[in-house]
Amino acid sequence: MSPQLPPVAPAVTAELVAALSPRLRKRLDSGIAKLADRPVAREGDVVRIAVDDDTDLELHAPDGAVRAADAVRCGCLLAPDCLHRAAAASLAPVAEDAGSPAPQGGSEEEQPAEAAVPAETATPEQRAAARAVQLAASAVLEAGTDGAGAVLQAELLRAAHTARLAGLHRAAALAVSVVTALRAARAADPAYRLDDLVDGLYDVLSVAHRLPSASGTELAALRGTARQPYRPDGSLRLYGLFSEPVLAASGYAGAVTWTADAEGRLYQVSDVAPGGAGRAVGAADRAVRIGDTALTHRELARAGLAVSGATVSPTGRLGAGAGVRAVRAPGAGWHEDPVARLWAEPVSEQVSRALTGGHDLLFLDVTLTGRAAEAAGDCLLADYAGVSLRLTAAHDDPALPHRDNLRLLSAARGTRLRVVARLVAAPHPRAQLLAAEHPTGAGARLDIGLDRLQGADLPAAPVAPARSAPVPDEAPVHLLRRRVHQTVSGGRAVLAVPGDTRADARRLGRSGLSTAADLLTGLCSAAADRGHDVFGRLRPADADRFARAWLTAAHYTAELDRALCLAAWAS
Repeated sequence: MSPQLPPVAPAVTAELVAALSPRLRKRLDSGIAKLADRPVAREGDVVRIAVDDDTDLELHAPDGAVRAADAVRCGCLLAPDCLHRAAAASLAPVAEDAGSPAPQGGSEEEQPAEAAVPAETATPEQRAAARAVQLAASAVLEAGTDGAGAVLQAELLRAAHTARLAGLHRAAALAVSVVTALRAARAADPAYRLDDLVDGLYDVLSVAHRLPSASGTELAALRGTARQPYRPDGSLRLYGLFSEPVLAASGYAGAVTWTADAEGRLYQVSDVAPGGAGRAVGAADRAVRIGDTALTHRELARAGLAVSGATVSPTGRLGAGAGVRAVRAPGAGWHEDPVARLWAEPVSEQVSRALTGGHDLLFLDVTLTGRAAEAAGDCLLADYAGVSLRLTAAHDDPALPHRDNLRLLSAARGTRLRVVARLVAAPHPRAQLLAAEHPTGAGARLDIGLDRLQGADLPAAPVAPARSAPVPDEAPVHLLRRRVHQTVSGGRAVLAVPGDTRADARRLGRSGLSTAADLLTGLCSAAADRGHDVFGRLRPADADRFARAWLTAAHYTAELDRALCLAAWAS
C-alpha cells in the first residue's frame, strides 16, 4: 500500500512521532503494520486510508507531498493525539525537503554551477547539526535493522531536517537514504540490499564525523549543494549504448539510457519518478525527456541524438530545460566507430577509473562459460582475456528479467559476446551484467533488465545446471567484512554475544592482515563494553566508541576491497 501514499516531508514525520506519548511510541511499529493492510483511495490531492469501517485518515498533498503536520488528519476520537497520524507518516515514502535535490530523472529546474567556495570552517550551527546526525545514525547502528523501528527512524529524519536547515545538504540526503533503506529492509522489499544500507550508514557517519573539523574545499564537498548543478555544454552528437531500469528502495523507478559522444564521454538521459516495478518495466517504451524528440528509451539505446543548448550535470546527466533542443540522429553499432573505442580501453584503466570516482561501467569482450551457484542466486560465468569473471543480476525483483536472462545465457556456453557491465568491488573479478550483444548475433543488442530472452533465441544446447565454481584464493578480509555487515543487520547485540573471535583474528594475522585483526578485536571489544556501576547495574553503552570502531572497520574493508579488486582485474 505504501507506494500509493504521497511522500511525507522528514520534519512532518519527526514532529508527529515526537508528539506521541511513551505508551503510543511503543505501539507505533505494530500500528504501522496494521495501517499497511487498510484500503487506500485517492481523490485529487487527498489520499484516504480507511482506519476502520467508520474512520478515515486523510493525507493532503497539494504539491504531491505532505509538508505540514496538520495536513495529516484523522477522524478517530483521539485525534489529533492518536497513533494513526504518526503511523501513516511513517508508512509513506520520505519526501524531499523543499530545496533538496530532486531524484534522477525528476522535473527539477536546472541550477547553474556554483562558484568556488572560499576557505572557511563549519559554523556552530553546522557542527551541532552534524552531531545530531551522528548520534541518530549511531543509534540506528546500535539497534540494527530489526531494532531500528519508526521511532529511531523519526529521530534520524529530524536530524536530517536540522542538517538541511543548517546547509548540510549531503548529510541530510544521506540520512534520508538510510531511513528509506531501513524501511525497505523491514518490509522485505525485493529492491533492498544489505550492501546499500551498509554503504549508506558508512557514508552518513563518515560525513558527520569529518565535517566539524573540515574547512575550505573539503567542507564545501561535505556540505553538498541543494540541487545538482548543470553546466552549459553546447552542441552534442550522441550515440545510444543501452538502457537499464531503475528500481530503488526509496520508492523511485524508471529508466536511464546511456549514450556516448565521439570522444567516448558518457551521458545519461533519465526518467525516474515515484513508482514501483510496474513503472520500471514500462519505462523503456516512454519517450525520453529531452527536447522535442519522440524517441523512446528503447529506441534511443539503438539510435542517436543531436542536442543543441545542452546542459550537463557533473555525473553526465543531460538536463531537460526549456532551452535544450534535441532531434533523432543515426546511431552506431558496438563494433562501429566511434562507439567501438569504448571496448578498446584496457580493462585495468576502466576498473581504476571506476574505483576512483569515475563512472562504474565496464566495456568487455567475454566468452560465456556457464553458471555458478551462489548464496544470493546463480551468476553467469565468463572468461575475459583468460580471467574468470562472475556476472550477476543488477536487480532481483521478479518483475524484471535480469535473473531469467542470465540463466538462459548460461546455455550459450562458448559464445563470444561484447557486453556492458557495472563493476562490483570484490576481491575477484565481478560485475553486474547490464547489456550484451544478442547471442544470435546479427548486431542485435539485449538490455538485460528490459528485454526478455526466449529459449528459441538461444543455441540448441540445454541450460546447464549451476555448479559450485570455486572462487580464486583471496585474502580472508571477509572475516572482518562479515562482522561489519552483521552489525548493520543485528546491531551491537550480535557482536556483544560471548564468543571467541581470536581464531578469526589469528587467521587474519597469518594472512598478513594484522590491521584487520586489530580492527576485528577492537570492534567486538567495543560491542561488549558494558561495565557495571557500584550497584551492579549495567552502565549505558558508549555509542560513540562503538560507532567509531564500526566506522573504522567499514572504511578499512572498503579500501582493502578496492585494492584487491584492482589487483584481481590486473592479474
